[in-house]
This record gives sequence, C-alpha cells and structure tokens, in this order.
Amino acid sequence: MEEIIRGVMAFKKHGYPARKELFKELANGQSPEVLFITCADSRIDPNLLTNSEPGDLFICRNAGNVVPPHSNTTGGMTASIEFAVAVLGVKHIVICGHTDCGAMKGVIDPTGLDAVPHVKNWLGHCRAAGDIVKAKYGKLEPVHIDEVIEANVLMQLQHLRTHPSVAAQLAQQEVTLHGWVYDIKKGSVNVFDESKASFISLEEAYPEFLEK
Repeated sequence: MEEIIRGVMAFKKHGYPARKELFKELANGQSPEVLFITCADSRIDPNLLTNSEPGDLFICRNAGNVVPPHSNTTGGMTASIEFAVAVLGVKHIVICGHTDCGAMKGVIDPTGLDAVPHVKNWLGHCRAAGDIVKAKYGKLEPVHIDEVIEANVLMQLQHLRTHPSVAAQLAQQEVTLHGWVYDIKKGSVNVFDESKASFISLEEAYPEFLEK
C-alpha cells in the first residue's frame, strides 16, 4: 500500500501537471469512443495496453471478462453497458480476454470453487466456453486453456448482443463489436476475424494502421 500512496503523491506532483489541460476538459464530462470490457486480473492495464489517455476508454472489469446475458435482474455490468451505449454513445465495444486467466482455469477445473460460491456462480456465465472445447476434444484439461479463453471471448460477445441497447445500435450499424485476447508474456493482441472464423494477430487484422 505504501507504493500506491507514494504513487498518488507522484501523480499529483508530476502526472497531473503534465496533463492539466486534459483533466480540466474531462472535469466537465466524458465522451469515450470505446467500451472496453476486460478481466479484473491485476496484470491487465487497458490504458497501458492501448496507449490511451484518460477519457478514451469506458472500462468495465470483472473476473473472466464476463457479460451476463440480459435479464430483468439489474446488475453492475448490465447497467454499465446500457449507460455506455445508450447515454455515452460509444461506437466500439471490445471484450478482451487474456492468457493465463485464473477464471478460465476455474472453468476447466472447478475443484475447490465450493469455497468461493460467488465465484463459482459467476463462472457459470463461462460454462459454455468450456463445453465447446470439451466437445471438440472429448475432455477438458489445462492444456486447452488458450482455446477456452478464446471461446469465452466469443461467448461473451454473444451475451452482449442480447442487451437491448446493444442490439438496437447493432441494428442501426452504430456500434461495432470486437473480440480480443491479450498475451501477457508477448505483449501482443489477437483479434477475432469473422471472415476467417479464427483469432489472428492485430497487425494482420488491421494492416492499414501499421506504422510506415
């Protein structure tokens, strides 16, 4: 905690002055273009990963980058998605999974989750991802984690489409959905390409943005 406190002091002394005009502008409101849904894992930093500034991303984080299917039960994710899409008018929604995901390890091997019943229930939103990979191999083992991670991102994208605010904007082609997987060790991102029905490198997916 000492490092965190010193970090806030350093931000006040150095970080804030360097972006004083930006924070002055942000003090009156926000208009992010992207809703970024990712895992609560401490190794993931959306702004660092995307080299973005405060105000660029509307960020939602939880264990397993889960988007519960829409229901009449209000929850934090449901409310945040609705606000981002219907009020802020984001144009893009990214669901970003990551390698070595503890939540996906729990999907593969739920042994021990009885001690954390809320986590166990929450990961029920990811069960289909495990079932998909299990159906492919006839079993589900730790070696399959990367495929479970990818399947989970795609499953959460399906859940996202059930939210009325998102469905309405998709119908009007006012919002675009993106499925990403961040490789912590390599510092790279793979994205889902619908035309190839597979995850490909960010560079392959967006060659027009490569630095000349």
